[in-house]
Order: sequence, then structure tokens, then C-alpha cells
Amino acid sequence: MPVRPTATALVALTLAATTLTACGNGSGSSPNTVKVSFKQSTDNSIKVMDTYLADIKKQFEKKYPGKKVELVPIKAPDSEYYTKLQQMLRSPRTAPDLVYEDTFLINSDITSGYLKPLDPYLAKWPDWRQFIDTAKSAARGEDGKTYGVPDGTDTRGLWFDKRVFKKAGLPADWQPKSWDDVLAAARTIKQKVPGVTPLNVYTGKPAGERATMQGFEMLLYGTGDGTADPLYDSGSKKWIAGSQGFRDSLKFVETVYREKLGPDVSDALDPNFATTVNGELLPQGKLGIDLDGSWLPQAWLPGSGHEWKDWSEQLGLAYMPTQHGQAPGKVSMSGGWTWAVPAKAAHPDLAFDFVKTMQTKDNARKWYIANSGIAVRKDVASDPAYATAQPGIKFFTDLVASTHYRPAYPAYPKVSTAVQDAMEGVSTGDRSVDEAARGYDAALKDVTGNQVVQK
Repeated sequence: MPVRPTATALVALTLAATTLTACGNGSGSSPNTVKVSFKQSTDNSIKVMDTYLADIKKQFEKKYPGKKVELVPIKAPDSEYYTKLQQMLRSPRTAPDLVYEDTFLINSDITSGYLKPLDPYLAKWPDWRQFIDTAKSAARGEDGKTYGVPDGTDTRGLWFDKRVFKKAGLPADWQPKSWDDVLAAARTIKQKVPGVTPLNVYTGKPAGERATMQGFEMLLYGTGDGTADPLYDSGSKKWIAGSQGFRDSLKFVETVYREKLGPDVSDALDPNFATTVNGELLPQGKLGIDLDGSWLPQAWLPGSGHEWKDWSEQLGLAYMPTQHGQAPGKVSMSGGWTWAVPAKAAHPDLAFDFVKTMQTKDNARKWYIANSGIAVRKDVASDPAYATAQPGIKFFTDLVASTHYRPAYPAYPKVSTAVQDAMEGVSTGDRSVDEAARGYDAALKDVTGNQVVQK
């Protein structure tokens, strides 16, 4: 796991990340400038967010004469972005006016007092009625107040390369019915198509939430009947330890890496491995199956630096099956990001005006399409211009009806890190499944204050 920088080093890194003036000066900052901080892709060729925000900046400054927008990008892998963002939020001197928050982290930041409730603004904003309830709930604190405006959601499935499948003698309309079917296809690719990584499942602490959500939870949430959360017991309000589903999911990860069906462990534990997957392995036909998200095409659109015009002809999509094919038969996880106003923001009113500019119907549709995102606005979701904008949108949007969401509680980020640690142990072979599972159970008790129930 990357070493966390000190607050002083962090501020220096943040200053270097922007070509404009320093991030946040609290009460000393310009009363007419809103500072917007966001996660910038570590892949220099992907400028989707940068381009979109630059356009919104122009619109905002035209709509509000005399007001200015300062864009403050943070260029870092996911796990480092979260660390840097939280450091910035602690002080009026470094807090921006608006920040981009992953839904998995927002409740932790709410509990820490880093974010401002937006209910007074939302009550006066007619467009808030267009947002679907599940998206709204992802930005709601345990106090019932709302702390962020969602800008889209996502779902996950299996991307597979039809070129690789043809060489391996596998069907172009592949749809596995169980985990065993996924592993069987990967073993066939390993045997018949040398030089290709059969199956990518993100793993380990360097991959951060990508490992937990794209990898482990896509397995874990397919071990039961789909009606109960396998991570958190809502009845007792406790986290779940000792489950067979957890061990079975670790066993799948162990099998992928022990049988060398996945990438080399050294590559898998590179925090920037997703850039290699999206920009090299998939376009070059060097990866058979990728357990991944709906947003991948943003890396292949014109002007992206990894432009891949015929990706929709070369890649197929399949649902991730449940463990044994039991009902409901398929699994997906959903998350998404929100725009939130820091509690120590100097100009919260200006910040929300910027959110309203981003979230007109036209701008929201533009963002969903550019980001290969899934609409959380009802008016955009029903718009044919969105539904037909890109291959795969219907496949991933249809998964929203049966998807799962992570337990939105303050302890979740630490629980997620414990999951990553268990995954890393079985991926490297340093720990057996039982050892990794016992380690997770011990860590779970520690990070949740022993709010644990055995299953």
C-alpha cells in the first residue's frame, strides 16, 4: 500500500497538481472564485473529466458575470486520491469549495464532519426531483441529511475478447452460468491461446476499492440468494464475519492466481494496472476476460489517446453469474460519485451554483455519454439520445434494476481495506484461504469496534 504523505507533503503535491493558484485559502480567498477539486486520471491520455469541467467552467463564468472557477485536479490512483482529499478537507486553508466524492467514502467523511449538508439548497432546486431514489440515498448520512449530488452510477460485468475466444474455440455469445464456467473458459484460453492473460480480477491493497468492488464483491454478492447483504446484517446492525461465502470468494481469487489464470501478481499489485488493462491489454487482444465496470469505453473514445473504433465489434459482454447459477442468476455492484461541499468551504453558495450548472439535463446527458456512465436522472435515462449513444449502455443500464450497493456506513472504507488485505494474501500465496479469512475476521472486529455477528 502506498505510504501516506504527511499533511505538509500533501499540500505540496496538491499545489503541484494544478497549473492555477494554490488550492484553498479559506477566508483569504477571492470572494468571486469557486474552487473545484476533482480526481484526474493517472492516464495522461484520458481527459474526459478535464474536458467536461473546462466546458462547465466556461458556461458558469458566462452565466455569472464576474465569477470565476478555479479547477484543482488531484492526479493520483484511487487510494491516494482519497487520502489527499481527506487531508485537504481538514483545514479552511486547503479546503476547496466543491469536491468529487466516491459514494463509498462519503459517509466516512460525513461522520468526520468534513462535509456540509445540502438540504437547504436541494429544497429550492427543481431538478433534484429528477434524481432516482437509490442515487439520492447514496449521498445521505445517517442523520437523514443529504451531503452530495450524484453525477451518475455504474454497474459491472464480464467483458470478453471475441478474437481471443475464437482462437480458443469459445462461443462469441458466451454467457457463463456459474463461477465454474468462468474458470473453465479461462483455463481453455490459457491452454489454447498462449501469450494472453485469460482472466483479470483486480486484487490487493494497491488496487483499492477496484479490488473490493469489481473483484471481491462481485463474487461475494453471488454466493447467496440475492436477498440478504453478505457484508452487513441490517437486522442486528453488525458486520458479518465467518461466512462460507467469504471463504468461497477468497477461494475463487486464490484459484485465479495460483493457476496463473490471471495477470502476474507483480502486475496485479501495480496501483496503475487498470490503465494497462484499458489502454493496452484489451485493445491489443492480450486479455481474454475482464471482470470490470460499465465505464471502460471512455478510454477508447475519439481523442482519448487509446482510441479504439471497433471495440464494440471485438468485445462481448456477459453478466457475472452467481456462484452455482442459483437465482437470480446474475450479479452486479453499483456505486458512483457525488459532488459535495466541504464543511470548511469558503464559498458554498457559489459551489452549489456550479453544481446546478453541471446538472442541467443537457450537461448531465453530455457527461453520462462522455464518461460511459449510467444516468441517475430520470429525464436523461428516458432520452433516446442517451440510450442509443454508445454500445453497451443498454446492457449495463438494465443491470441497475437488480444491482447491489455497498453498505453505506462510516466503517465501510476500513472494512474494504481489510477485504483487500485478505485478497492480496491469497493472490500472492502468502496466506491460505483460512488464514486470510481469519485475518479478515480479526480486522473486522478491530475496525468496527467489535460490531460483528458470526454467520
